[in-house]
Amino acid sequence: MDTEKIKVRVTQSGQTMDVVVFSKRADHIQVVIGEGIHSVKCELTPTRNGLAYAGSVMGREIVYERSREQVQEDIDRLNPHLRQSTRRR
Repeated sequence: MDTEKIKVRVTQSGQTMDVVVFSKRADHIQVVIGEGIHSVKCELTPTRNGLAYAGSVMGREIVYERSREQVQEDIDRLNPHLRQSTRRR
């Protein structure tokens, strides 16, 4: 199983970093920052305009700069069987 990583931006410093995706849905994304016993989970939720996801970890705000629609397209592309099962209803 491949580990999915995404790039997030730390708003205070402007730096980008790779984080591991723990779970990914259109309404929220859970990421893990760090490795081993020093890892921290963070939940990213869509911003009001839906153009990015934002969250806070250890007092720092992080932003994933993809829209809600782009994330849903990524989910559909990575797991097409999940998309088909929801359309049968």
